[in-house]
Amino acid sequence: MISRKHLLFNVLLLVVPWLSILFLGKHHIKRFSVSAIFIVIFEIINHIYGHKRKWWKFYDKPRFFLRDELPFSIGPYMPISLWILKYSFGNFKKFVLINVIADGVFAFLIMNFLKRLKIVRLKRLSNIQFFIYLHYKCYLLYGIQYLYEKFKRLRYNANILERTF
Repeated sequence: MISRKHLLFNVLLLVVPWLSILFLGKHHIKRFSVSAIFIVIFEIINHIYGHKRKWWKFYDKPRFFLRDELPFSIGPYMPISLWILKYSFGNFKKFVLINVIADGVFAFLIMNFLKRLKIVRLKRLSNIQFFIYLHYKCYLLYGIQYLYEKFKRLRYNANILERTF
């Protein structure tokens, strides 16, 4: 059975980041949505793997992926990816720095706070290992967006060449 604080946390985890999308702008949503959707799907796969390996433990019983891990994947991951890409795509150093800060805050501060609230705690991972687990995906996110932008430019140039002949 889900506790009240866990339910409230899941609702906030889903609603607040998605409400921020209203301020992002249609152009940025269209531009970065492919890589953000990809990273959310990749994150869901990672969460399933981490769930099976028991890397973390949710306090509410019985353990249930849809209630426990899925809100973390579909809640903040896509909106935060869109915001980070909006403000840093094209400047790789800035992108990495923003991700290091965001992943560090989550791995070291927020996870300790969630442990005190008795929602989730790390079980088979240390905070540093969890940071690495979070952080390595930022390079994948940037690479997917880079390839998507390159593909769009090639397609645009091919259309221009096609029109000239």
